[in-house]
Parts: sequence; structure tokens; C-alpha cells
Amino acid sequence: MESSRRFFPAIVVLLLLVVATEVAPAQARECETPSSKFKGMCMIDANCGHLCKTEGFLGGDCRGFRRRCMCTTAC
Repeated sequence: MESSRRFFPAIVVLLLLVVATEVAPAQARECETPSSKFKGMCMIDANCGHLCKTEGFLGGDCRGFRRRCMCTTAC
């Protein structure tokens, strides 16, 4: 009896996790590609995002150790 009380919260959490992943709406995949026009080290995400939009992408962010401007688009 005591062991079933101990595992009950774990079972509930596991059940909620399974239900949440099944109910969640499908999200569009995003692909990233380096900006062809951005030169230098990317420090401000807004600048990168604006430049990516002028290149025809949905947006962009500074990413990685080398701080490169990566543009995002739907796959």
C-alpha cells in the first residue's frame, strides 16, 4: 500500500506529459541559414533580424560562439 502511494505522483506526472504532447498543436519547422549580407560579429539581434527580412527571410538572430547572423525561414 505504501509503495503505491509513493509512485502515484510519478505516474500522474508521466500521464500529464503524454497528454500534453498529444494535445499540443503542430508547430511549423524552422530552418536557419547564415546571412549572406551581414558582415562582422553579430551583437544585436534586431539588426540581424532586420537584415534577414530584407533578404526575404522571416527573421534572424545572433547565434553561436562566433556570433553569426542566422536567418530563419519555414521549412
